[in-house]
Amino acid sequence: MPIYTAPVEDMMFLFNKLRNNKNYNEIEKYKEVNSELVKDILEEAAKINQNIILPLAKSGDENPTTLENGTVRTPPGYKEAYTKFIEDGWTSLSCDPKYGGQGMPKTVSSFFDEMLSSASLSFKLYSELSIGAYNCISHHATDSIKNKFLPKMVQGKWSGTMCLTEPVCGTDLGLLKTKAVEQSDGTYKLSGQKIFITSGDHDLTENIIHLVIARAADSPAGTKGISLFLVPKFIVNEDGSIGSKNGISTGSIESKMGIKGSATCVLNFDDAIGYMIGPKNKGLNAMFTMMNLERIVVGIQGLGISEIAYQNSLSYAKERKQGKANKSKSSNGADFIIEHADIKKSLLNMKSIIEGERALCFWLSQQTEVSLNHQDEKVRQEASDFVSLMTPVVKTMFTDMGMEITSEAMQIYGGYGYTKDQGIEQLYRDNRITPIYEGTNSVQAADLVFRKLVNKNGDVINKYLDMIKNDCNTENDKIKPFAKELSDHIEVLSNFTAWIKEKIQNSKDDASAACNDYLKALGFVSIAHAWIKVLEVSFNDYGNNKNFYEDKIQTAKFYFKRVLPRSENHFKIATTGSDYIMNFKFN
Repeated sequence: MPIYTAPVEDMMFLFNKLRNNKNYNEIEKYKEVNSELVKDILEEAAKINQNIILPLAKSGDENPTTLENGTVRTPPGYKEAYTKFIEDGWTSLSCDPKYGGQGMPKTVSSFFDEMLSSASLSFKLYSELSIGAYNCISHHATDSIKNKFLPKMVQGKWSGTMCLTEPVCGTDLGLLKTKAVEQSDGTYKLSGQKIFITSGDHDLTENIIHLVIARAADSPAGTKGISLFLVPKFIVNEDGSIGSKNGISTGSIESKMGIKGSATCVLNFDDAIGYMIGPKNKGLNAMFTMMNLERIVVGIQGLGISEIAYQNSLSYAKERKQGKANKSKSSNGADFIIEHADIKKSLLNMKSIIEGERALCFWLSQQTEVSLNHQDEKVRQEASDFVSLMTPVVKTMFTDMGMEITSEAMQIYGGYGYTKDQGIEQLYRDNRITPIYEGTNSVQAADLVFRKLVNKNGDVINKYLDMIKNDCNTENDKIKPFAKELSDHIEVLSNFTAWIKEKIQNSKDDASAACNDYLKALGFVSIAHAWIKVLEVSFNDYGNNKNFYEDKIQTAKFYFKRVLPRSENHFKIATTGSDYIMNFKFN
C-alpha cells in the first residue's frame, strides 16, 4: 500500500506567506481565520486522511462497489470511515454557518481537497459532489428549498449528485431527452435516463439529492430549453423527515479502469418528483455554478494524486539499489537509484510541478473568495474574470500533469510499478478519469480559447499577463534572473495570444488545432508566476528557515530551466497551422 504524509508544512507556508492579496485580506468574514486555527484544521485533516482514508484506496480497488437486488453497496470500511468523516464535520468545512457549516474559505478547504484526493479519490467522490450540489442550491434555489435540503447536506447525512450525461449526449447537452412535466402543485415529474453519474447511488447516506437537467414539455429544443431540477432519492416531507422512495432506480454500475470504489451509476427516472431550481429554461446557467467549481476541484484531484505518486517515488528511489551512479563512492555493489541523474531529474520534475501547482491553486482560491465576497463590485468582477480564465487551465494542466507524474512514478519503480503490489499503477488508473471529467481537457482548451480570453469586460488575458509582468518588476537581484526568464516567456505567450486571436477570426481550424497548445503554454507560465511569488518569500526570509527556503529555491531553478521552456515549444508547434492536419485523408 502506498505511503502518504500530508504536506502540511508546505500548505502552512502558502497560508502564512502568500496570503498577501490586498483584496482577499479586505474580506471581513475571514479576518478571524488565523494561522493557528488553520494549522489545527490541517493537522486534524492529515490524521484522518493518513490513518483512516488512505487504507480505503486499496480496499475500494480490490472490492469495488456492487449492485445487488437494486441496492448499491460500497466497499468494506467505507461506511465506518464515512460515519467518522461526517462526525468530525469535514463535509461542513466550507459551508455557510447559516446551514450548519464552518464557513472556512477556499484557501483552507482546497488544502483539504488535495489531502483527500491523495488518500483515496474513490472515497472523496461521495462527498465532493455533495459540496458542488450544495453550492448550486445555495446560489439558485428558493429559501424554502434551501432550508429544507441544505442543513442535512451540510451535515453529511444527505449527499448530492450532478446528473447531466445521457446515452445520446455527453458534452453536447442540447441533445438531452429527459423530460419534465409540470404538475398542478408546481412540482415536476421527470422521466429519462442519466449515465456516468458519480456517487449516483450508495449506502453511505440517508438520502441522495440529485440535480438533474431536463427539458420541460413546452420548452424549446437545444440548450435554450434546459431547466434544472432537484430530485431526491426519497421524498422529503414538510417536517424534514424522509418519506417514500421517489421514482429513481439504478440500472447498473459502470465497470471502470480506476476509481473502482466509487459508484458510477446509470440512473433511470420514471415520473420522479422534482423541484425546479432557478428560472425555467435557464438550467445550464445554474448548473455551471456547480460545474465550474467541480472543474477546479478535479484539477486539485490531479494535484493530490501527483503528490502521493511523488512521495512514494522518492521513498522508493532512496531504498532501491540498481547500477552505478556517475560519481559513485561505493567500492562494490550498486548505488541507490536516487543517485542517478535521470532519476533525480524525474523526481525534480514532479516536485517542481506539484509545488508550483499548489501555489497557483492557493492564488486562485484567494481570487475565488474575492469574486464572491468583496464589497467592491469592480474588484469582484476582475477577480471573477481571472477565475474564469484560469479554471480551464487548472483543470487541464493539473490533470494532464497528473498523468505525466503518475507515469513517471511507475517508471521509477520499474517492473514493480507495473504490478499491483506497490499501488503505483492504481494511482495511474485512478487519475486517468480526471482529464475526462467535467468536460474533457480538449473541451476545456476550446473553452479557454474561444470564450475566456476576451469577454464582455474586455481583454482578460492581457489584464492577466500585465499583472504577471508587474510582479516580475523586482529590485531583488536574486530574483531578477528568474523574472527575466518569465518575462521572455510572457513575450512569447503574448505573441501566441495575438496569433490565436487572429486565427479565431480568419482560420478557425488553425485556432482549434492550437487550443491545447495554447492552454499548456499559458499553464506553464501561470505556474512560473506562482513560483516567482514563492521565490520572493524564499529570498527575503531565507535566514529564518534556511533548509526549507533553499529547497524552494533549488526546486524553482529546476522548473525555470527544465519545465518552463516547454511553453515556448507549444507556441512553435501550434503556429505551424492546421492545413497538413485537415487535408489528410484517412483510409
